Amino acid sequence: MLRIDDISFAIEGRPLFERASAVIPDGHKVGLVGRNGAGKTTLFRLIRGELALESGEIALPARARIGSVAQEVPGSEVSLLDTVLAADTERAALLAEAETATDPNRIAEIQTRLADIDAWSAEGRAAAILKGLGFTEAEQAMPCSAFSGGWRMRVALAGVLFARPDLLLLDEPTNYLDLEGALWLESYLARYPHTVILISHDRGLLNRAVGHILHLENRRLTLYAGGYDAFARARAETRAVQAAEARKQAARRDHLQSFVDRFRYKASKAKQAQARIKMLEKMEPITAPEDAARTVFTFPQPEDLSPPIVAMESASVGYDGKPVLSRLTLRIDQDDRIALLGRNGEGKSTFSKLLAGKLTPLSGRITRAAKLKVGYFAQHQVDELHLDETPLDHIRRERPEEAPARLRTRLAGFGLGADQAETVVARLSGGQKARLSLLLATLDAPHLLILDEPTNHLDIESREALVEALNTYSGAVILVSHDMHLLSLVADRLWLVKDGRVRPYEDDLDAYRQMLLASDAPAGAKPPKVAPKKPSRESMMAARAEVRKCEQRVEKLTEMREKLSVKLADPDLYEASRQDERLLWQRKFAEVEEALERAEALWMAALETLEETGG
Repeated sequence: MLRIDDISFAIEGRPLFERASAVIPDGHKVGLVGRNGAGKTTLFRLIRGELALESGEIALPARARIGSVAQEVPGSEVSLLDTVLAADTERAALLAEAETATDPNRIAEIQTRLADIDAWSAEGRAAAILKGLGFTEAEQAMPCSAFSGGWRMRVALAGVLFARPDLLLLDEPTNYLDLEGALWLESYLARYPHTVILISHDRGLLNRAVGHILHLENRRLTLYAGGYDAFARARAETRAVQAAEARKQAARRDHLQSFVDRFRYKASKAKQAQARIKMLEKMEPITAPEDAARTVFTFPQPEDLSPPIVAMESASVGYDGKPVLSRLTLRIDQDDRIALLGRNGEGKSTFSKLLAGKLTPLSGRITRAAKLKVGYFAQHQVDELHLDETPLDHIRRERPEEAPARLRTRLAGFGLGADQAETVVARLSGGQKARLSLLLATLDAPHLLILDEPTNHLDIESREALVEALNTYSGAVILVSHDMHLLSLVADRLWLVKDGRVRPYEDDLDAYRQMLLASDAPAGAKPPKVAPKKPSRESMMAARAEVRKCEQRVEKLTEMREKLSVKLADPDLYEASRQDERLLWQRKFAEVEEALERAEALWMAALETLEETGG
């Protein structure tokens, strides 16, 4: 259990927490939400003990392990797989000790602990995590130095997931993932056996991967049951009640004050006036909730072009004369809203660059409308902003003839106010940099807007504003995003990039999600290859004890599975009103199935070990 008790903390005189409290039971999956700058990342640092509280206490069970993603993974020559395996320091230490231990009792203790932490299936688990995050089997054997910073962040994420800490702290983990990786992570977190606290602006992830929302507002913490949508409804109801109470109190105050003002100095009413003054002094003020500053995106509208604006006939595209995509026969009209689906490495970015004119076709034909203008936004463009220049400098370079007032108006249309306009980019938040890049991509009122992961670093309010802007935009939109909520609200056509082709995907996003999750189902754990040791009576007894322990674990899990099967066979459970309960039991069944698979693999490994000792 994580207990946050009456904590207070300030940075440079600005209070972030004032007597904030929350209790998170073991095993809870919690989404931490709040406005940008409210102190969410600071709370993580306080939990990890990196910052000292001014007052209050944050308490965890003794010896509880806290895990979070390292800020960066060094570009070492160690392979990805070995880097992830090394993240479980206890396993690494036990394996090293097992090589030199001679005391039979200690050997038995080491082997028992290795079994308890599922050490024998470690390599398979690490490989499965890396695969889920987008690394092929060949890439897992490559050194970290062969990958860019964003991909190394995926390795860091894989490492902390593999280590399975008792409290897992994740700060915007999907920022470096594609849709497939984000869906895999969502499924993994739902099965994670320990406590998770997740900072995210991904509404879909917060609806499906967590069961509670911890809201940081006005320097206090409030825990809500349910995912983000349930929290938003409860929060709206609370704000409505709070606003109504504030209006009632204001009216009551006005009435009392009016009486005091009229009769304060009238002898016959002096006592009543004094009584009302005391009532006013004792009245606890109810503050109406402040409305969040509305985030907006103002896209300039393009002129209409005759359809199609882009047409491809048997086109192919690739690098150094080698095609990545071929037989492309497609058309795009100005009113199209198309989401590109496909696993990492299939060619989504290559196709986007072809549409943007950054790559020329190797064969076939591409016809573009004569006056076609294309806007292109990709995450790397955010990183290519000039850190020592202001947003005003960036836009002035593109529009040197425009008056400063007009340039500021353009910046304000993307949520960059007067203060941000003259702040150097290095000091802007990730979301502010993304807004500036979006402004630059849409400055020429493009007829075709290509957006590759546009929501990274944008908060929930900014994402909703982006949805609104895209739905009122009169140009065509090509979207690549891990944000299922954005895709579901914007895209009306789906194209699947797979096996060197780009084809219309006739099913919907939910079907695509289910297909990906089914293909990423965990494989059975493989027992390890253990170096043979000289059999002894003590090792034989330890092996027999391990077999009995594994057998009991399998029996217990089998019994649990049978009970859950009976529960899931109840027809009443499939009534619409019991959907949440049904999903809960189905998730528990999946967890037990996975645990049973691991337990059986450990049992088989223990039996093999017993045979090797001659038992």
